[in-house]
Amino acid sequence: MKFVLLIYQGTTPLPGSDAWKGLPEVEQKAIYADYASLNKAPGVTPGLPLGLPDAAKTVRVEDGKAKVANRTYLAEGVGGYLVLEAENMEAAVALAARIPAARLGGAVEIRPAEQYW
Repeated sequence: MKFVLLIYQGTTPLPGSDAWKGLPEVEQKAIYADYASLNKAPGVTPGLPLGLPDAAKTVRVEDGKAKVANRTYLAEGVGGYLVLEAENMEAAVALAARIPAARLGGAVEIRPAEQYW
């Protein structure tokens, strides 16, 4: 079964931010190593790297016209995603718990991949 894991950064320190610079270098390296390890985990297909939320544009259609906002749709914005091939939801939850954002102020949303159209 395939699952899509959406990673929400929340208050997770982002590289280049003051909060990130405030982390000890050893912790920064550990976070990078954790993400690298996840990308190599069995069943994981990493998503493309997403730009930072301040580069996002959100498109909505009102009265038949596209309206573009220079921001993420949700305040937090999605920080990344991955696809996991796993036996069940419990395995997806176990992998999600290893994602640094889940312990550093963000969250991971898991959705089974389903074709419903």
